[in-house]
Amino acid sequence: MTNDNTPVITEMRVYPVAGYDSMLLSLSGAHAPFFTRNIVIIKDNAGHTGIGEVHGGEAITKYLEDAVSLVEGQPVCKYKTVIGRLKNIHNERAKNSDGIQNLDLTKLKDVVHAESAVEAALLDLWGQFLGLPVCELLGEGKQRDDVVVLGYLFYQADGRKFDADYITEDNAPNVWFRQRRKPAMDTQGILRQAHAAKEYYGFKDFKLKGGVLSGEKEMEAIAALGKEFPDARINIDPNGAWKLEEAVRLCKGSCLTYAEDPCGTESGYSGRETMAEFKMRTGIPTATNMIATDWRQFYHAVVEKSVDIVLADPHFWTMADSVRIGQVLHDWGLTWGCHSNNHFDISLAIFAQTAAACPSVTAMDTHWIWQDGQHLTKNPYKIANGKIHIPEASGFGLELDMDAVLKAHALYKKLPYGDRRDGVGMQYLIPGWKFDSKMPCMVR
Repeated sequence: MTNDNTPVITEMRVYPVAGYDSMLLSLSGAHAPFFTRNIVIIKDNAGHTGIGEVHGGEAITKYLEDAVSLVEGQPVCKYKTVIGRLKNIHNERAKNSDGIQNLDLTKLKDVVHAESAVEAALLDLWGQFLGLPVCELLGEGKQRDDVVVLGYLFYQADGRKFDADYITEDNAPNVWFRQRRKPAMDTQGILRQAHAAKEYYGFKDFKLKGGVLSGEKEMEAIAALGKEFPDARINIDPNGAWKLEEAVRLCKGSCLTYAEDPCGTESGYSGRETMAEFKMRTGIPTATNMIATDWRQFYHAVVEKSVDIVLADPHFWTMADSVRIGQVLHDWGLTWGCHSNNHFDISLAIFAQTAAACPSVTAMDTHWIWQDGQHLTKNPYKIANGKIHIPEASGFGLELDMDAVLKAHALYKKLPYGDRRDGVGMQYLIPGWKFDSKMPCMVR
């Protein structure tokens, strides 16, 4: 096979888009009424269309727009070379960044590999040409037919109280859609979320986003989840908000299957050092999407025995590197997982195809349950019985709904800014609120 008889890229378009969100809470603050993403659409001269998705924000949009000249005119079969060039540009721009070890959202653009959206679209095209699903083009190919997904639970403020654009779904046709826009600021609210999500999606496992209330209250919710769902794998993610001593006190002897970033930087120590000590003192496995977001950080995290599960979001790593780290983790007796931000159905497919190619995986994170129904494709993947079934179709097997993309793009253009700014929503709840990486967002 030569370049002469494989498709050539004729067009690459970038669409910043927006969708609706709930007033979900985390250490970084409150989600806005809208979330933003960037959609990449690439066409070739064989008549195929490939699609990709990545985080929102003006900096990421510009990076993708600047990449157009490096993508158009290239043979689809040279997708690895194309992505390699784009990755080098990203790495050069982000080389002096501190990353997100302290959850500084202004640094998120440095951790997100915008070229992952281009990679996804090119893999989609290459899969369509070869007649193979994307997962067969990654690592050692497809490792599983079904990907297990966990139920991602959030404390949620009542956005309906404020002069904002948070939507309601009180008359929605199913129990989860009705529940997901309602406030949940205590243990009973979290349990209602869990039951509704389990009923609709069939989840067996759950994750609670912490860093919102006091650690004691959040661990009360974890204990209640463990009692209510005794067979579930349950974890919590306070985004490093707890000090080491507090994290040990709160978690030791709990029902946690693992703790995601229970502690972080402290008294001159990095999160890799404090999490290694947390593991030694509690015996609880740890996961991260904060202290091992590139290969160098991963090396130090492994040497210090800080983590057992690396949540290698393909938007942070690219799909190829996400699978590559999954292979390394498997060979070293560790486990791959996937972190998530608010996203559309294209990212759901990216996550699922990546997970299908990794040899050892834990239940995958996804925010999709909070956006489900806002489709940019005509045939989005579905979560049933707590799993996503990987289709046999070529590429991602998705049919783009261009009308929906243009509608989401029009919504984006109405927003005052495209970057994620969780501190803005917090002003409704606590006037004058400022982010503090060591203070849960509702504790002031």
